[in-house]
Amino acid sequence: MAAIEFYDVKLKKKVSVDEKNVTKVKFVGENGRTTYGVRGKTSDGRSLTKFVSKAVWDGMKVPEEKAK
Repeated sequence: MAAIEFYDVKLKKKVSVDEKNVTKVKFVGENGRTTYGVRGKTSDGRSLTKFVSKAVWDGMKVPEEKAK
């Protein structure tokens, strides 16, 4: 599996998260606009979010996170 790169604000550097620890997520704003992103879990259990284009989001072969 490939790794996806995130920027870790706490560590102030880029980190790689294995695809098995990544999910796709859609953020729908109050105005109806949809923003696409991916969430990854670091080895110490913290969650990282990265915003991506719809084309990248559609091409990713990771599970989609269910809306809450």
